[in-house]
Amino acid sequence: MDIDVLGTLAVREMGTSITPTAPKPRQVLALLALHADEVVPVGTLTEELWGSEPPRSARPTLQTYILQLRELITAALEQHGDDTRTAKDVLLTVPGGYLLKGGEGGHDVQEFERLAGMGYRAMDAEDFPEGARLLREALALWTGPALADVHTGPHLDTQIKRLEESRLCALDQRIEADLKLGRHRELLSELTVLLSRYSTHESLCGQYMLALYRSGRRGEALDAYQRLRSTLVRTLGLEPSPALAKLQRSILMARPEGVAGASGVRLA
Repeated sequence: MDIDVLGTLAVREMGTSITPTAPKPRQVLALLALHADEVVPVGTLTEELWGSEPPRSARPTLQTYILQLRELITAALEQHGDDTRTAKDVLLTVPGGYLLKGGEGGHDVQEFERLAGMGYRAMDAEDFPEGARLLREALALWTGPALADVHTGPHLDTQIKRLEESRLCALDQRIEADLKLGRHRELLSELTVLLSRYSTHESLCGQYMLALYRSGRRGEALDAYQRLRSTLVRTLGLEPSPALAKLQRSILMARPEGVAGASGVRLA
């Protein structure tokens, strides 16, 4: 089974889609797919679909959604002439819940985590070209926001936030690697877009300041700091971190020896 959630939901059995079009069954499949090869309790599925006050018909309705998913799986198996398994072998009923078997197919989240982990280890070893390559490959698996076309409840919302944080960490480290490799000018347009979306993200701002400074745009680097400071004070009542303030002072003084900035990269 191939599972893609880093963008629109796509689940395929033997190359044939088993992704339903109806919103609720899609929601069930998304949660099962995110936890492939793990038991998802009935209570978790129920809360995901209906919140803390499910209707009396919640359990039989959930069973109907499971039946609909199994019908799609059956069609996929029959299309490919697989008579060694049934839908119940792929989507199992187990004590207390359901389990979707991933088998030997691909799962984009697992592949993202594998590549990102290798990228982090390369960064720790100061192999910045390899770190940049691996992290760029990991981030390329994202085709949009996670589960962009799925209605989400509390459990999927939590998982989406976790995935987005993982993506941001990988993105931060990939930009860090590119700065280490002297690609500051190439990063400017990307960082401009990112900061318009994550206006209070200090690490991205620090990287943007460094990229501007190294591109000979010292005044704009200082302006970026002031914009972030104004936003933090206005929206959160906070000052920038000491590390970012130190970077700002270093750029202000234009010290040629350089100091470590908020992103861990030196000015010179």
